[in-house]
Amino acid sequence: MTPTYSAKDIAVLEGLEPVRKRPGMYIGGVGSAGLHHLVWEVLDNAVDEAMNGHATEITLTLHRDGTSITVTDNGRGIPVDRHPTHKKPALEVILTTLHAGGKFDDGGSGYKTSGGLHGVGASVVNALSKQLVATVKRDGFTWEQKFGLGKPLGKLKKLKPARGTGTTIYFHPDPTVFPKTEFDAETICHRLEVVSYLHRGVRVTFENQVSGEKHAFQHERGVVDYLEKIEGDRVGRPVHDTPFTVNREHGNGGGARVDLAMRWTEATDEHIRSYVNGIPTGSGGTHENGLRAGIGKAIRNYIETHTLSPKGVTLTGDDIREGLVGVLSVFITDPQFQGQTKDRLNNAELQAQIDSVVRPTLEQWLNQNGTAAEAIVARIILAARAREASRAAQQVTRKSATSARLNLPGKLSDCSDRGKANSELFIVEGDSAGGSAKQGRDRRRQAILPLRGKVLNTEQATMTKIRENKELSDLVTALGCGMGRDLDVSKMRYGRVILLADADSDGHHITTLLLTFLYRHMQELIRAERVYLAQPPLYRINIGKETYWAKDDPDRDAILAKHGNGRANAEITRFKGLGEMMPKVLWETTLNPATRRLLRVEISDALQTDRVICGLMGKDVSERLRFVTERAEQAEALDL
Repeated sequence: MTPTYSAKDIAVLEGLEPVRKRPGMYIGGVGSAGLHHLVWEVLDNAVDEAMNGHATEITLTLHRDGTSITVTDNGRGIPVDRHPTHKKPALEVILTTLHAGGKFDDGGSGYKTSGGLHGVGASVVNALSKQLVATVKRDGFTWEQKFGLGKPLGKLKKLKPARGTGTTIYFHPDPTVFPKTEFDAETICHRLEVVSYLHRGVRVTFENQVSGEKHAFQHERGVVDYLEKIEGDRVGRPVHDTPFTVNREHGNGGGARVDLAMRWTEATDEHIRSYVNGIPTGSGGTHENGLRAGIGKAIRNYIETHTLSPKGVTLTGDDIREGLVGVLSVFITDPQFQGQTKDRLNNAELQAQIDSVVRPTLEQWLNQNGTAAEAIVARIILAARAREASRAAQQVTRKSATSARLNLPGKLSDCSDRGKANSELFIVEGDSAGGSAKQGRDRRRQAILPLRGKVLNTEQATMTKIRENKELSDLVTALGCGMGRDLDVSKMRYGRVILLADADSDGHHITTLLLTFLYRHMQELIRAERVYLAQPPLYRINIGKETYWAKDDPDRDAILAKHGNGRANAEITRFKGLGEMMPKVLWETTLNPATRRLLRVEISDALQTDRVICGLMGKDVSERLRFVTERAEQAEALDL
């Protein structure tokens, strides 16, 4: 019998049900990034009060349980009077209704600019929290209302007389929605510090009850202080002393407020951090496009006017911006973000507005700062000549390649299905492990490339050293898609590349070195979801007739607790390396798609990723010293 399809089959989700049914549509997912997105939504509302002149202090508290947050501001306080249409307190309407808020009108609420324009932030946090408590000080009293899973647990209560105004939001994410509800204190602390840079004079405090630490941030120079901090974290000295800055209030630049600080350095990449109404736009957008256009025009005009054009080389936009480090913060009345996660700005009109602000201001600055301008132009010409030299060398390489077959590394054991989506290249640590992998693999779809020892730390190496490095050169050749500016993902010879190293500290170090290279010089492979980490076992545990595999010490202890009743009746073998494994064991635990565990490498926060790689892999040892010092007590075993 053919099933019927009628009106009764159409489901209508009421209130906040859509959020709980499809949380990924509102916060991007239920992983760590989605969990912390709840914090950013509540924080953005407090920041909105500050950026519009209604608040001077913001405090975020991570409670002792590590899974709940309180955000407090001394702004005006969410309205508590009855809404004329919904006949409920405005506070309840805002927290239980999608697309409800004070940021849709044309300034009647006092919001000239805002990060939370969709009206869904507070209500989404409420929907995805097992408990949320809103406390408001306004109209001379303290008011409170409690919620659970997005629904009111009672009416708005008028508690006691109070001085001043402000809003406090406490929330505890729902563990039935989020697999992991523990917040990362370092991620939160970094975001709060950035808030203090973008909003000059606002005092931002982070109280970490888990560690007992308290951090207070306040920066009177704003983005200039932020620029200097970024430069301190990165490799490459500035080529001129005074940074170029722009500070335009509303009414200039087509109605946008623009805060900009930037400086050219000796680094080989461009690094721009952009924000819209205090929200980081990691994927850029029209404001970044306008900045780049304005910089290009100003530099070209200056070079033409002063007849500084180099002979034999044509300057490109990439040449002009190589080594540029900058912070761009814009505030506009009607931002149009790409998606609720607000990672990219789409306002078409803003590109021309930012261009018209940056171009004349930068031209004037270059003419008034001749020494800095000469250093910048010299830096740009040097980048252009280096690019031309690199291109010439690559042309020689390509000509050689066309006259002979592809010169693949001799130690590469290729697969027959290369080029197909299901093909895999395993980058294996050492010849011994490579031998086991070659014998245990699926020869049809799995290729093996063993690398010898620890590869070059590319965060501290020049491009010449990187290109001359045998191990990295073999890797690039085997993948077949080029590197750097010449990388073409479509030419990759395999569907994915999998890093396979020992499950000990040396293996983790080798994996980190390879990830650093891939992130800096083949980043598009990561963004195309083509890079994975294998998870080989560190222990084999025999309990009776059963065998279990543990990837690390916590995994081992969990298996023993669940199956072994302690160590007494368990036989535990720790692998010294992958080379110790028989090919059959390596296949069953690490290579077999049906039984293995793989981790896909993702860049969830490009700004944070860059900061970590600069700090932990760069030439400046102070960041690593701080990292080790702060975590010394957490070390349980050292491989010395």
